[in-house]
Amino acid sequence: MTSHRLPRLPGQVALPEQRTEPSPVRLDRFNSAPTGEVTRALLTCCRSLRWVHRLADHRPYPDLGALLAAADEAAYDLTPADLAEALAGESLTPLPDGAYSAAHTALSAAHAAYESRFGHVFVISLDEFTPGEALDQVLAGIRSRLANDPEEERIVTADELRRLARGRLTRLVRQFAHEARPADTPRPE
Repeated sequence: MTSHRLPRLPGQVALPEQRTEPSPVRLDRFNSAPTGEVTRALLTCCRSLRWVHRLADHRPYPDLGALLAAADEAAYDLTPADLAEALAGESLTPLPDGAYSAAHTALSAAHAAYESRFGHVFVISLDEFTPGEALDQVLAGIRSRLANDPEEERIVTADELRRLARGRLTRLVRQFAHEARPADTPRPE
């Protein structure tokens, strides 16, 4: 029988090999951009000023994972007032191109019922779904969440808002990384 233990080495501690993968997204531009520019950009991810200032003020971030962890932590710390502020800046989930009019009617009615029950727009992260699945996911999400009590829905909504912010933030950082640098700024080799 083969042992799965690491060999004892005199004077050394055996540790499993640690591999660090290089981040596919560089944060140089995000970390070095002026605070006002980053603040405006972060507001497109989440409309809570507390969340935005927390992320902008804690730059630089070593990698995307650290930035997303900070975004999650900031989202978990949102007060009910912060959450209301963020939700006030959200808009209805857009329908995919080519959706038929009955889908518009069903979605409008579902959104109206949700807003009437909970007092804010319905939010759902669709990052893990294909565009063709979006409409079904939104309708199913609204219908199932209409059964939640207000406190349960507040928790679900906060989590969906956090997930939305993560996806938007990932796309934002990629946009920052791909934006052209001014002509007088040398590119790193």
